[in-house]
Amino acid sequence: MSFLSKLLGTQKDPRDVVRPLWHKVVELTRDPSWYADCKVADTVAGRFDMITAVLSVVVVRMEAADSHQQSALLCELFVEDMDGQLREFGINDVVVGKHVGKLMSSLGGRLGAYRPALTEGDAARLEAAVTRNVTLTEDGSPACIAGKLQNLHDHLARMDADALIVADFGLGESA
Repeated sequence: MSFLSKLLGTQKDPRDVVRPLWHKVVELTRDPSWYADCKVADTVAGRFDMITAVLSVVVVRMEAADSHQQSALLCELFVEDMDGQLREFGINDVVVGKHVGKLMSSLGGRLGAYRPALTEGDAARLEAAVTRNVTLTEDGSPACIAGKLQNLHDHLARMDADALIVADFGLGESA
């Protein structure tokens, strides 16, 4: 989308197709059971960790459906949201790009750690990836998080790709 088209509103934002899916990712990461049952730290870092974990599960499913373009658009929404969050935290324009780059690198690394564990159904490997990538409280449970992520992956794997894109997960509040 060109700058003028965006400014003048003459062209639809292609990310609008996956915007409901982005909102669903955020909704799933706000599920209190991550924090109450699995003991993810209810901090900025812990919440970011859950966004990247759930987003990774969704991206893995989109890859399996050959929805690479929509996956890229979803990641663009992640970047847009993180950019806005950084600005809210008072990060100035000069360094926002550098911070967003680090956040994207984190997402890429986590996606690389979660992808093989999820697709192979390797609980030990997934638990190890969670241990390395999720901020927990002292009594946090990587096994709880890994189990919930694998359940979400398995649920999404049974879904039609079109239902995934429009975020019709058929899930209640809990993942």
